[in-house]
Amino acid sequence: MVYEDNRSSHNSKDYDLEIKDTIPYYESFHDETLKIIKTILNDPDIWLDTGCGTGTLVQKALKEFDNTYFIMADPSSEMLNLAKNKLSKHYSDRLYFLKPTETGNLILKTDCRPNIITAIQSHHYMSLNERFEATKNCYKMLKPNGIFITFENVRPTTSRGVEIGLEYWKNFQESRSRGQKKVEMHLKRFDVEYFPITIDEHIALLKKSGFSIVELFWRSYMQAGFYCIK
Repeated sequence: MVYEDNRSSHNSKDYDLEIKDTIPYYESFHDETLKIIKTILNDPDIWLDTGCGTGTLVQKALKEFDNTYFIMADPSSEMLNLAKNKLSKHYSDRLYFLKPTETGNLILKTDCRPNIITAIQSHHYMSLNERFEATKNCYKMLKPNGIFITFENVRPTTSRGVEIGLEYWKNFQESRSRGQKKVEMHLKRFDVEYFPITIDEHIALLKKSGFSIVELFWRSYMQAGFYCIK
């Protein structure tokens, strides 16, 4: 499915400003992604960022990886337009924007296979089967020994843990001066507009998709980051 705007709780034009006050440590997701890639594979040649949003991760990566070519994908046409406006002026020779597409429907030419794929806060809107198909497609597109990195909202393992997690998240948003109505509307999206799974379920899904190495490398509030090697 293709979206004119996007599936997050923020309008595309407001996304960069509002996401930092909605998800704790959001900027660290990008920073830690760059660090883990440098640790495992110092100089990737092709990097696909699916669910690229407004292009903030790639904007940072372009400055850190001088020889890397970036392919950018997102189901939202508006997000892609914002990313193009943000990046193309200075980096047009190192960027390629796909048409608005969900991860599970991406098709790359053989000579464009990446050795890095990132999906940051982009797959938790999917059903479990859709998420599996999207992840399996990432595995398929990667070169041998390629790396897949994903950050997603995650579900605590008990119903009480869910209650505490949502309250904890609520307190963060209130500390960032988000209005009560905005905070309540955001938390009501849990299991209605996005569908988090537990960390163990994430690891099982990633292994089922084919990855030989699957590791949790980041956890905060109700978000987690995983790296996987083909």
